Amino acid sequence: MGVLAASFPPSAGVFQPNIATSIMAPLLSFLRATRSHFMINAYPYFAYRADGGQNIALNFALIEPGAAGFRDSNSGLHYSSLLEAMLDATIYAMRALNFNDIPLILTESGWPSKGDPHEIGASVTNARIYNNNLVRRDTVRPILGTPLRPGVEFDTYIFALFNENLKPGPTSQRNWGLYYPNLTQVYPINLRPTSQFSTNLALS
Repeated sequence: MGVLAASFPPSAGVFQPNIATSIMAPLLSFLRATRSHFMINAYPYFAYRADGGQNIALNFALIEPGAAGFRDSNSGLHYSSLLEAMLDATIYAMRALNFNDIPLILTESGWPSKGDPHEIGASVTNARIYNNNLVRRDTVRPILGTPLRPGVEFDTYIFALFNENLKPGPTSQRNWGLYYPNLTQVYPINLRPTSQFSTNLALS
């Protein structure tokens, strides 16, 4: 997401001007020629933490069904989760360079289960909710996609399988995993496909 110069509203998504034509356009041209995907790491948690809870509602960041969301004033599309908005901002940035046919893969997304006092929102409860919602929105049928690409499936990878207990930095950096290094589960997560996207968490 760091390659974007703007991402809100999603329709304003553009790449950083210093890399748009020199790096991103040739890369996207290569991806188109090889029928490959544009892979991105999208973390609503970082946007929520940076915002300090002032403008971004927690349930919007956690992909909670029923979040009020917002309507993009330029496109008229309604966004019910921050993740959808981040994905579509990337698609709009590609479209601005005339690459509207490149599929996406969400190569990293997740939520930390623990953080330092200033790392708001980092908790076991929020990590459990986010990752369960992430799995359920990507396995529900019919496929949800995003407002800009409805019904289009995005391969999604959760970061991370294990807590990286030796990683430097703030506490959150060591607490993104579904499991502790000793192989015990940090919190329950349901990886089974679901037939509906509802507010009832089906945990195993």
